[in-house]
Amino acid sequence: MSRYPRRKPTTPRSQVRSALRQLWLRSRERREALKRDKYTCVECGVKQSKAKGKEQKVEVDHLRGAGIEKVIDAVFRELLVGPEHLETVCPDHHKERTEFRKQIGE
Repeated sequence: MSRYPRRKPTTPRSQVRSALRQLWLRSRERREALKRDKYTCVECGVKQSKAKGKEQKVEVDHLRGAGIEKVIDAVFRELLVGPEHLETVCPDHHKERTEFRKQIGE
């Protein structure tokens, strides 16, 4: 018996969701929307504040909805595939294969 706990066979959805959330929170797109709107709610005019006793947060909303579950599904479908769909190659062959796939429209 191993001293280390056995890992799950796939990356948990919660880990993917957390990573995507961190990407979103640090994204240029989100930061630019906050700057454009001067960190102010476009509905009521409340402004973000970090002043003690007057803390107020604002959030950035996707106008078309984020569809995060669809994004997570795509990550698992296209990126986090099983090892039977993966091969280890050197950087030169990886680049060569990628170029070939682009040429044939894959």
